[in-house]
Parts: sequence; structure tokens; C-alpha cells
Amino acid sequence: MKLHRALAFLLLSLAPPLVISAAAAGNDRPNILFILADDLGYSDLGCYGGEIATPNLDSLAGNGLRFTQFYNTARCWPTRGALLSGYYAQQIHRDELPGVGGGGQGVRQKWARLLPDFLKPAGYRCYHSGKWHIDGRVLDGGFDHSLDMKNQGNFFTAAGNSIDDVPVTPPADEKGYYATIATADHAIGLLKDHARNHAGSPFFHYIPFIAPHFPLHALPEDIAKYRDRYLDGWEKMREARFARQKEMGITRTTLSALEREIGPPYAFPDALEKLGPGEVNRPLPWGDLTQEQRRFQAAKMAVHAAMVDRMDQEIGRILGQLKTMGAFENTLIFFASDNGASAEIMVRNGGHDPAAPMGSAASYLCLGPGFSSACNTPHRRHKTWVHEGGISTPLVVHWPAGITARGELRHSPAHVVDFVPTVLDLLGIQKPRDWNGEPIPEAPGKSLVPAFAKDQTISRDSLWWLHEGNRAIRVGDWKLVAAKGDAWSLYDLRTDRAEQHDLAAQMPEKVRELSTLWQKQTDDFTALARQTLAEQPKGRAKARAKKARK
Repeated sequence: MKLHRALAFLLLSLAPPLVISAAAAGNDRPNILFILADDLGYSDLGCYGGEIATPNLDSLAGNGLRFTQFYNTARCWPTRGALLSGYYAQQIHRDELPGVGGGGQGVRQKWARLLPDFLKPAGYRCYHSGKWHIDGRVLDGGFDHSLDMKNQGNFFTAAGNSIDDVPVTPPADEKGYYATIATADHAIGLLKDHARNHAGSPFFHYIPFIAPHFPLHALPEDIAKYRDRYLDGWEKMREARFARQKEMGITRTTLSALEREIGPPYAFPDALEKLGPGEVNRPLPWGDLTQEQRRFQAAKMAVHAAMVDRMDQEIGRILGQLKTMGAFENTLIFFASDNGASAEIMVRNGGHDPAAPMGSAASYLCLGPGFSSACNTPHRRHKTWVHEGGISTPLVVHWPAGITARGELRHSPAHVVDFVPTVLDLLGIQKPRDWNGEPIPEAPGKSLVPAFAKDQTISRDSLWWLHEGNRAIRVGDWKLVAAKGDAWSLYDLRTDRAEQHDLAAQMPEKVRELSTLWQKQTDDFTALARQTLAEQPKGRAKARAKKARK
């Protein structure tokens, strides 16, 4: 381990120098904390209209900022790569491009460095606690310490996880483990160590919780809070959340209609059989369901709510540690989700025991399209789609020492690719033009620092999406979007963020303009990816090329 760290230090010392401003080199440099949820719906937090108890995140929002039009990539691993690199995932082989491949097994180019590589020369300690899902080992990504939650199929065991890239061996009689608590425990332990041994240095701490990703696993005492909360169904839940969002000013448009024919993005008929007669794979009218189905669906939503509730509780413990060590006031905290709530229904990992209590380790449940639609209120569709429901996330920003706004909204469209340029801009750090002789391409993100001071639109050419054939582009308030195999639809998000009124037939010139821009962006990304395709491991590159030819 000592040898590994010595080599890491040597490599860092040989890396191209960064330009660091006087502000970044001073003692008043803020700590940076990014908390990421997994499959959290746009409206799941209380501060975004939800009924789930999230007092700690609500407090951050009430004493900071909420962005109403912040976007992710519609899926877990592309969002994580984009968040920490500042590039669209397709630019760095972390999501698929037609004819090129890429995706969850793709490997970044050598120049596609993660944020810690640019922070460490400025004196930052860098920590990771939670899910990784980026290529390579965590410490090789520039982090000093890590808990890698590789086991994402059972919240009640540490089996399969790694600490500092070394696999964990849990005790044979392992008891009392819960992944969300373990993530916070690790984060708090690192913060305590930082206060003891590195108090003179600022830190960047990346905390990606697995919650509330399926399987829906939660502690019994958390589930009990919500057991009968959702028996009125998903229509009532959507209406109540939407009413609160309108009152808060979170949304300025209408509530999307429930798409009764849209189910999970992937069909697993055998899962429906294993899950039994209580499961339904469409957001049917609540009144049309049987009593058994209503109870089953409401119980699943209760577990989802319990997972979000517990995550907020654990975030509260982390915030408490920041306060204890005197770091809370000068820590810039971000909170977001990697994609929208999920309509997926499947059974994998340890399988599903219908006789087991719902939410226990022996159960394997997914939220499904009904309550996923409600969690994504007021938007359309779900994780994997690039309609607003799949790509919209809360973004809470809190920094008492640097942001004077308290409880304000920011309406500027923004994206996870903006995180890296925001941090570098704030600290006055300029990325080098090359990395060990390889030119570093221009990154697409924009700094959000101007929006910290006042509600203003960040200037940019466009925002772009592609995932599994689902595609979209946003220019100003215009959005062009299509599910895989469908024709383009055009929406004016200023008045119709719910994507209910397709203007494509009325405005063919605007469709041509935006589709041409989407294609140019795609072609540019494809050209960049082709240049570096040879760097990919041969087996993976061949597999992706074969898949791309199909």
C-alpha cells in the first residue's frame, strides 16, 4: 500500500503543471462536497414538492439554492463519468455512439482526467465514499481514500465492496449492516481523519449513495413511517406533489399526462411471474387495480420513501460532522441524482422470495412505472429516456461562506458536465492544454458560479443527449427529443416542460435546425471517439465494434 501511494505521488509530481490562482492557493479555499443519489425522482425531496421526510436536504435548500432545470445523462454510469470529467460520456467512451461503441465497459482516454487530478496540485485531499461505476480503480482516479460500493444487489451486506481498492471480507456472522449507513460511516470516518491529520488542507469529498436504486431494501423502522402513506395511488401523489411545486415556484408549466402504455424500458416477463399477481408493469388507473395490486404497489413506494428518508438521515450525520470540525460554513455542498426515477422491473442478484417481508434482504423489488411517474412529477418518462423525466434532477447548492442567497431558485438550464468547470472556475484553476503530451480537447461544460450570485441564464450553445437510441438537444427553451425509433418531437420548455404539445409539424424549420445541430454534435463526438478507439482494451473494443455493427 505504501509503495502504491509513493508511485501515485511520483506520477502526480510528473504530471503537467496546473495554473493555480492566488485565491486557490490561500487558506480560505472552500471544501467541496458532492452528494449523489441513485435513481432519485425529481420531486422526491421535500424541497422539490415531495412528501418524503428530507429535513436535512430541505435545510440546505432553505439556506442555499435550488436549480429547477438541472440535467443528468439519463443513466448511472454516463452521469458519473460526465460529472467527474466534465465531458459528455460519449466523448470519453463511457456511453455508446453509433458505429463506435462505448458504454459501461468503456475506458476513458488518458487525457480524460477526473477532477481530483486538477485539485490535488492545489493542495486538496480527495475522498470517495459510495458507488463508483466509473472505469478504473478509484485511487487511480486521484482519490486518497475510497469505499467502493460494488455490491449493488443487496443493501444488507458488505460482501463484494472494496476499501482503498482492496476487497472487503465481511465477518461470517455479519449483522446490522446497511449500505446507506455504511456509506455515511465511511465518509464521517474520513472527515474525522482529515480534521485530525490534514486540518490545514481543503478537501473534495464525493459521496454517491446507492439509495434509492433497486432492489428496494430498507430498514423496518424506516418503512413503518410510510406503510400506509401511498394507498391513495400514484395519481393522487402526482397531483399533490405538483400542487406543492407550483406553490414553491419549482415548475411554471403543466403536469404531464400519465402515459398508460409506457412500461419498463426492458422486458423481463419472468420477473413478473416471480413477483406475483401484485406486480403491474404499466401505470394503469389506480382504481382499475385489484386490492392486492394496490397494496403491493403502495408497499413498494413505501420502501422507496424509506430509502430516501434514511439517506437524508445519514446526510444529516455527515453535515453534523462538518459542523463538529468547524468546516460547515466553508464547505460548498452539492446534491443531485444520477438520473430520474426508474420504471425498471427485474429480479437478479439473490432473487426474490415472495414470502419475505417487502424491503428485506430476501426480497427483490423495483419501483416500476406507476410510482416512478409520480416520483418524476411533473415530467414525462423515466430513467434511460431523455424526455424530462429521465434527465431532470434536483440540484441543491449550499455554501454559507460564499453564497449569500437563502432559499432562492435558479432557473438556468445546467448539466452535470458543468460541475468540473464550476469548481475550477471558483478556485481559479486552469486545466493544462495537454496531459503527458496528449492534447486535452475542449470540454463542453460551463461554470455555474455566476448563477450563485443571482438568477441568470448561463450562456451556452446547446445541451445534448444520447442514450440507447434515445436522443435530444436543447437550445435555449427549445427541446428536440425522440425515443429510440421515433420521429423527432419539438417542445417549447418555457411553457411546456411537461412535453405535452408537440410543435414539430407546425415548425419544421426549427426541427431541421435543431436536428442538424444534434447530428453535428454527434458527428464531432464520434470523430473524437474514433481517434482514441485504439486505446481501448482489445477485447472490449472488438465487442463494442461488433455490437455497433448489429
